[in-house]
Amino acid sequence: MATGAYGTHTLRFRDEWRDFLRFVARPRIAPRLPGRRGGHGEWMDWFPDVSVGRLFRWACVLWAINLLFLGPIALAAAGAGGAEHRLDLGNIPWLQALLWAPIVEELTFRHGLRQPGRAVWLVPACVVALLSGPRWYAVALAGMVVLLCWWPYLRRVPARPAALPWRWCRAYLRVFPWVVHGSCLLFAAVHLNNFSLNQTPWWLMPLLVLPQWLTGLALAWLRVRRGIGASMLLHGIFNGGPLLVVWLALQWMPLPPA
Repeated sequence: MATGAYGTHTLRFRDEWRDFLRFVARPRIAPRLPGRRGGHGEWMDWFPDVSVGRLFRWACVLWAINLLFLGPIALAAAGAGGAEHRLDLGNIPWLQALLWAPIVEELTFRHGLRQPGRAVWLVPACVVALLSGPRWYAVALAGMVVLLCWWPYLRRVPARPAALPWRWCRAYLRVFPWVVHGSCLLFAAVHLNNFSLNQTPWWLMPLLVLPQWLTGLALAWLRVRRGIGASMLLHGIFNGGPLLVVWLALQWMPLPPA
C-alpha cells in the first residue's frame, strides 16, 4: 500500500473506511488519498482516478446503513410527526436524481471545501440554480459555472485556484472542520423539502434527513480526498439505487388507476 498522498497503489476499501471515520471525527483538507495519478490539477479534480466499482461499494455501504439503521429512524419520525414523502411514484424524476442533483448539489455544498476562494462566486450562483430547480435558465447557469471551472484546462494553461492571503488560509484551515460539518447539516436540511411536513414538530425534523446527513459526510470526504467528480458520481449512484428498486417494484406491482 502506498504511503504518500500521491502513491501509485490503490487503497483497500477498509483503509478508505478508516480514513473516512478519521475524517468525520476530525476533518482535514489534506492529504489526498494514495492512488491519484499525475496530471492537470483541475482536470484530475473532475475526473479522478477511482473506479466505478469502488464508488459502487461505497454506495452499497451507505444504502445498508440507511436501510438498517437511519432509515427506520427517519420512518418512525415521519410516522410520529405526520410527514409524507413527496416522491410521485407515477413520475420518477430520473434526470433530476441522476444528473441535476449530483451536479448542482455537489457544486453548492462541496466544491468550495478545497477551493474557498472560488466558493465566493460559485456558491451563490449554484444556490440560485438549486433553488430554481432544473429550469432552462438554472441549467444554463449551472453549465456556465462548470465551464468557468474547466476554463483553465480548456485554454491549456496551468490551473490557478483563487489565491487567498496566507492569514486567510490559516484561518480557513482552523475552521475547516466546522465548514465540513456545517455543509453536511445544510445539505441534509435542504432535503426536508422532499417531505410534506404537515404538523411535524421541529425537533423531529432532523431525524427525517439522517440518511442525507450520513451521505453528505461520505460525499464531503470523497470530494476532499478524491475530487469533485468522484463525489458527483457517487451522489448519482446513491440516488439511482433506491429509484431503481422503486421502478422495479412498480413493474411487478403497478399502481392502481386513479
